[in-house]
Amino acid sequence: MELPAGVAALVSSLAAGRGAVAIALGGSRATGAADATSDWDLALYYRGELDLAPLARHGEVHPPGSWGRIMNGGAWLDVDGLRVDVLLRDLDVVERFAAAARRGEYEVDALLGYVAGAPTYTVLAELALGRVLAGAQPEAGDFPPTLAAAATARWRFHVGFSLDQARARAARGDVVGTAGQTAKAVVEAAHAIACARRQWVVNEKRLVDRAGLGALHAAFAHVPAGPDPLAAWVAAVRADLDAALDRA
Repeated sequence: MELPAGVAALVSSLAAGRGAVAIALGGSRATGAADATSDWDLALYYRGELDLAPLARHGEVHPPGSWGRIMNGGAWLDVDGLRVDVLLRDLDVVERFAAAARRGEYEVDALLGYVAGAPTYTVLAELALGRVLAGAQPEAGDFPPTLAAAATARWRFHVGFSLDQARARAARGDVVGTAGQTAKAVVEAAHAIACARRQWVVNEKRLVDRAGLGALHAAFAHVPAGPDPLAAWVAAVRADLDAALDRA
């Protein structure tokens, strides 16, 4: 893929900075799912102390650790009128989480902007789906069978737990809490289906649709009020999720 001139120049300047190991293209641009409105996602993999000056010349920088241990830090930039997101990735952290994922081990972090949270194996998914533009990054390999088995079972457990919480909140007439826990269960079910299929997931965007659960969007257009209608609504969503998970 030929990069726009401004993006190519940014990649070159980032790659030349202290600590930089590799620059990779991520998101829809890397997977071929981009459209005219898609932004440009760049991952800056580094070791040790990172020189942020090349990035700071283009806008405000959120240094390592600002966004948590998975998202780490980065910047949202406007480069020649194009939206460019630069994500910082500490390779020591990436390799530690990737090694755990290959053993079928991971954690889920509460992360701003996420419904079901971000699994730490996300960093391995980024390695698998990204396209290296400069330098060299570790090989991701295929989706680990150990991770597929462990994550599918664990996400399914999360689904049941969230739906039990939704049912309890429905009994109290808590519409917001019920809808929130039920929505969380839908996203968790989508993760379970993706893992069963050994499909990499880097975020929750379009995850529900990719997992074949798009019909459930309609259920959230009219969430009922009152304990009994709410309980029936949760039960209906549970039945749909159970059927989808059984097919996965």
